[in-house]
Amino acid sequence: MDFYRSHVLICGGTGCTSSKSDKIEEKMKEKIQEAGLDKEIMVVRTGCFGLCEAGPIIVVYPEGAFYSHIKLEDVDTIVEEHLLKGRIVKDLLYKGAQEEDIIKSVNEVNFYKKQTRVALKNCGVIDPEDINEYIAVDGYMALGKVLTEMKPLEVIDVIKDSGLRGRGGGGFPTGLKWGFCASAKGDQKYVICNADEGDPGAFMDRSILEGDPHAVLEAMAIAGYAIGADQGFIYVRAEYPIAVERLEIAIEQAKEKGLLGENIFSSGFNFDIEIRLGAGAFVCGEETALIASIEGERGMSRNKPPYPANKGLWGKPTLINNVETYANIPSIINNGAKWFRSIGTEKSPGTKVFALGGKINNTGLVEIPMGTTLREVIYDIGGGIPNGKKFKAVQTGGPSGGCIPAEYLDTPIDYDSLTALGSMMGSGGMIVMDEDNCMVDIARFFLDFTVEESCGKCTPCRIGTKRMLELLEKITSGNGELEDIDKLEKLSDSIKASALCGLGQTAPNPVISTLQYFRHEYEAHVLDKKCPAGNCKDLLAYSIIEDACKGCTLCARACPVDAIEGETKKPHSIDQEKCIKCGACMEKCPFNAIKLG
Repeated sequence: MDFYRSHVLICGGTGCTSSKSDKIEEKMKEKIQEAGLDKEIMVVRTGCFGLCEAGPIIVVYPEGAFYSHIKLEDVDTIVEEHLLKGRIVKDLLYKGAQEEDIIKSVNEVNFYKKQTRVALKNCGVIDPEDINEYIAVDGYMALGKVLTEMKPLEVIDVIKDSGLRGRGGGGFPTGLKWGFCASAKGDQKYVICNADEGDPGAFMDRSILEGDPHAVLEAMAIAGYAIGADQGFIYVRAEYPIAVERLEIAIEQAKEKGLLGENIFSSGFNFDIEIRLGAGAFVCGEETALIASIEGERGMSRNKPPYPANKGLWGKPTLINNVETYANIPSIINNGAKWFRSIGTEKSPGTKVFALGGKINNTGLVEIPMGTTLREVIYDIGGGIPNGKKFKAVQTGGPSGGCIPAEYLDTPIDYDSLTALGSMMGSGGMIVMDEDNCMVDIARFFLDFTVEESCGKCTPCRIGTKRMLELLEKITSGNGELEDIDKLEKLSDSIKASALCGLGQTAPNPVISTLQYFRHEYEAHVLDKKCPAGNCKDLLAYSIIEDACKGCTLCARACPVDAIEGETKKPHSIDQEKCIKCGACMEKCPFNAIKLG
């Protein structure tokens, strides 16, 4: 075994790779070799560190120096100063880590202090393309334990006792689902991993697959043993090329080690896994539509019952869980149900991973114990709202979720609390909005997404959401009437009660929640023909304050449609019929003489 005095961990997730972290890795290896340090220093490409705002990220151990926003030209400095001379490059440290003391751990960065990593515990820690690194952190120990020490029903009992609920959105008790599938009659059973992550702004599953693919493979094999299945499928989006590549590598490595395939751990248990690529249809995140897609059919939801646990893939009993749910399984088996229940709340044990985005300083991936408040996530972990703006709302649950206003910032994050507020946990998207966001337009945005992604099978979703979108477009364009708000409420109730699948039933949630908490904004659009947030273009009007205008002509020169008239050194005016409301005039005016109203 080789021993190294330093390890250089470089983020290899999609976000950092898009910012050339792969090129940074190549250059780092070249410079280390040129310096004659290749026998002393190991460069490791890891998965996502979580703090995407700071990428590309490099962490150097044993010091734990947390370097952020690294560019290619910074590699020379890190090698020459830190790796050769032992001097941490303070100018390249993450802004929260610029202190006199040496940063001993990335956990000293505020972003990580209130997080508890279970599903993400190996992301940013190990090389996801090296099975030996996974094994070194107790990888496949849980699989060995269940195959050599436990009976299938004992495995299911542990999962039941842990209280783990499905992390894909529904929150159904995982152990119960496993039990239903185990007791179902069938000569063939299947295990499916739902990695079809389609919510706008969500990248939890992608990051787990990119950073810790073996955890998912191990969990699927455990599930196969528990329910009596010998074949698994991972349904993953083709838009996730890094995740797909690392899954392929992981499957091949596991087979070479005898951890997938026949007679695993000499137990007589056989289990294999295949990858199926999805074309990016949002509806294929719904389990029955996903099954149809694997079967080669168009991805459309099916009536339930029968449920997949009894009649799923090719009519056989099928267990479906999402990536994050599986990522919790090895830790639960290794540490026990009681350990898992010690995290989170009584009804929502464990942790939840969120993709934190929108109007927030620390965008990225966070994993917090259930029961952590929205305020803690947004301000303590997320670093608050940029540019001194006022927090307005947070959207949880993606297109199926709702918008939660500021007065509920101290709400604990768990399944029941979010549902009580008209939102939902969902798969883990968390979009933060500030005072400049129009809540009517936010509802319109999510409805537009739902309409585009509807499979079209049932009338409530195909037609109902389209009618709702038309009403929202009418309101945001300044042509709305009070009765349109009533129509939105009636349509929402009808669709929730009659749509075929969960995606259709929850599609009205963004409208319902914004009407509940921000009805005054709808009424302002309809009655006053104004957008309080100044966001809806059709309701905006730029005008020049005569007393403040100096006639400098900068606004007229900036206007792309010649809508501003006036002589030099005399007040100007804006032709409202020509104005396209681009805001270029306001940006250029040095005297604050242009107002928006």
